[in-house]
Amino acid sequence: MTVLEELRQSIEAGHPGETEKLVEEALAEKVDPICIVEEAMMPAMREMGERYKKQEADIPRILAAARCIRSGFVLLEQQDAAFEERNIGTVIVGTVEGDLHDVGKNLVALMFRSAGFRVIDLGVDISEKQFLKAVRENPDVQIVCISSLLSTALPEMEQVVKTLRRNDPEKKYKIMVGGGAVTRQLAEHMGADAYTENCVEAAEVAKTFIV
Repeated sequence: MTVLEELRQSIEAGHPGETEKLVEEALAEKVDPICIVEEAMMPAMREMGERYKKQEADIPRILAAARCIRSGFVLLEQQDAAFEERNIGTVIVGTVEGDLHDVGKNLVALMFRSAGFRVIDLGVDISEKQFLKAVRENPDVQIVCISSLLSTALPEMEQVVKTLRRNDPEKKYKIMVGGGAVTRQLAEHMGADAYTENCVEAAEVAKTFIV
């Protein structure tokens, strides 16, 4: 078994200490940091996303895997300057006003960072004015990712999408939505550019928006 295969298994098992050890081992073997992410970390998280959809893994297991990813990612940043400096695009993420849930949003932000994006995390309970302010303060933003777990916050999400659309007639950035209360049909009705069911899919779809 290769070090990358062992790394993938340690992430899926939720063992951050072992993950760090294996990342160090991979770096010692001169494995490219990008290769570590794309051939071990991302596949492991993708697998956990599939297990969650099939109800074979619960939120604690997903979070454990995400912690492993984060531990490994921080180590890669510390050990490899080129990895730390890479920036394939800028993403703004936030949970809409009226919703204080952050687990899904945090997972998405983590996967964006692992994929090479610069992430501006606004946090939770974010109003349309705050989203708009963040976009105006970061003219290089390419994607705005809006999250909501609560159905009661869906009207606010729709308002955020409409406000961002109204203030971006040239469509300089893409709008992605997701969360437990959102469906593909709702996303299309709101006018969002994309809807994803999990954090791994979100990062992969985001990559397709980067020219």
